[in-house]
Amino acid sequence: MITQTRQTATPTVPVLDLDARLALIDAAMTVRLDQAAVEHEVRIAHLPGADPIPHIDAPPVLAPAAAPCPYSTPLARTLHRARVRLETGGWCTGALRDEEGAACLLGAVRAEAGSRDQADGAAAVLLEAIRRDFPHAESVPAWNDNRATPWLAARYLDRAAELAHNRNL
Repeated sequence: MITQTRQTATPTVPVLDLDARLALIDAAMTVRLDQAAVEHEVRIAHLPGADPIPHIDAPPVLAPAAAPCPYSTPLARTLHRARVRLETGGWCTGALRDEEGAACLLGAVRAEAGSRDQADGAAAVLLEAIRRDFPHAESVPAWNDNRATPWLAARYLDRAAELAHNRNL
């Protein structure tokens, strides 16, 4: 007896690479997200306050009041006001003031001083405070222009104000 073996053809499943599988999953997820968005719109269509971005009448944001000056001496008060000016008006390099109103260290001191002598005295105390940590600083403007951020400028205005206060200047 002759037996015949029949071979059945096995279906070949295409092998997909990673990019093709990700593209298929992306397409499926996009369809599901679109369906969910439509279902969400249908569910909330009857709600009167279902505006996606409701209008909120919030009170305006108020800036905190400036702390009172803790110093009683004229040069210390000038240096403190110069620090406040840098915080509120901004800090710059390369000029006493820029177009937006920001000032460098010397520009802030001059703007807050009551006279030229007071500005010169405050600048001298500021330079002394700077030279304690940066002994090779040539001048206040030169030191200011070598800084990348304003936090050191404000820090040395604070140090100079303390120094002037302790010397009763």
